[in-house]
Amino acid sequence: MLYIDGKFVPPLDGGTFDVVNPSTGKVLTSVASAGPEDVNLAAKAAYRQFKYGEWSRMDGRERGRLLNRLADLVERDKEWIARLESMDNGKLYRVALHADVPNLVATFRYFASLADKLFGQAIPTPAAFGRPTLTYTVREPLGVIGALGAYNAPTVYVGWKCAPALAAGNTVIYKPAEEAPLTTLYLAELFDEAGFPAGVFNVVSGLGPIVGPAIVKHPNVAKVSYTGGGAVGKLLAAEAAQLLKPMTLELGGKAPAIVLEDARLDETLPMLAMGLFANQGQICAASTRILVHRSIHMQVIEGLAAAADGLRLGDALDPDSTMGPLTTERAVERVLRYIDSGKKQGAQLISGGGLSPIGSQFVEPTVFVGTNDMTIAQEEIFGPVGIVVSFETHDEAIQIANNTKYGLSASIFTRDISHANLLARKIETGTVWINGFALIDPAVPWGGVKQSGYGRENGHDGLADVTYEKAISALL
Repeated sequence: MLYIDGKFVPPLDGGTFDVVNPSTGKVLTSVASAGPEDVNLAAKAAYRQFKYGEWSRMDGRERGRLLNRLADLVERDKEWIARLESMDNGKLYRVALHADVPNLVATFRYFASLADKLFGQAIPTPAAFGRPTLTYTVREPLGVIGALGAYNAPTVYVGWKCAPALAAGNTVIYKPAEEAPLTTLYLAELFDEAGFPAGVFNVVSGLGPIVGPAIVKHPNVAKVSYTGGGAVGKLLAAEAAQLLKPMTLELGGKAPAIVLEDARLDETLPMLAMGLFANQGQICAASTRILVHRSIHMQVIEGLAAAADGLRLGDALDPDSTMGPLTTERAVERVLRYIDSGKKQGAQLISGGGLSPIGSQFVEPTVFVGTNDMTIAQEEIFGPVGIVVSFETHDEAIQIANNTKYGLSASIFTRDISHANLLARKIETGTVWINGFALIDPAVPWGGVKQSGYGRENGHDGLADVTYEKAISALL
């Protein structure tokens, strides 16, 4: 069922698609597949609520109260949401339970606290026509926000894309990734239970090539937020440009992890392994380029190989599993092609390098040693494959780090925090973590530069992204 205008309804043409458990390869269920007319109904419902309903005129504190009520419900059902996520996209259950769902709760609560804090500014302006003037600005919601999430963190994206939009008084039409739509559809039930007015939050599950462009092109959609692959992002941006419609794009990355010669390897190696293999490498910010000072090159290679060999692949619901499956068979084929590319281009294979015998969607954690000009060092693989590249000087490390079309995230490992902060300023990326990985919080803006996209989610920038500043000037 689709969730449109406060009701669960079937798609107009009755279409469905299967959702597969990547751990078992078995069909979990079939869900509604929206078409353009369903998108039209959802967009109109969202616009109607925004233009004529109670939501955008609702006091910010009341919007915040509803977002906090929604967070309460997510906390109540956290085990089921995590289990559903694990079955839906192959994320380890404990990761979904202890990372993704808490992030969703924290995001709802953070923006709930900002719903009544959309501050403008008073601007001193000179007299005009012989009279004094009063000039100030207010923040206004844009209207209907079209949001398109990715399959690697479905619950997280609902928070990042919807919480700031709703806190500011916008309404939302949301398309979950067709590979993993179940948690989003369940969250629609919680929006309903929390008491959000009809039309505030709408879910149109469906196939990307059909639903995505329909959302972007719809005249009632004021802005679109998309997380996913660069090729699709460029197509959607081209569609939006024809309508002069703003977009926020998060299109992945090829994150460097710079390991300086004084790094504490006992602390650094677990972080490198996490950055490379967490969620089977299906993380936009995955640290897939490990840049290591030559003096400790072999120690890091051996440590990463040991970490890879120590991972236990298995069903994402199995508490003994430390790595799950890739979400789709298409993803497996893509990752294996990149592994083959690394071998053909002469990269030295240290660990892994193929399909695990336990199942068709389990790819071995793979570590190569090579150079930054190799395809596996330049293109986003979105799987558990990394390459170790050595450097001699810190300037060389920065040059290698920046030699990529992407710019989403990076990390630096060193005992010299002062020097790390100086190096961080030189890296062309939206986020830099020092001695850590995935230090993500709702209060911190998230987004990239270069071909990692544009716009920001989370933090105060997340509110700015879904509002516009209106200037009001008066002669007194």
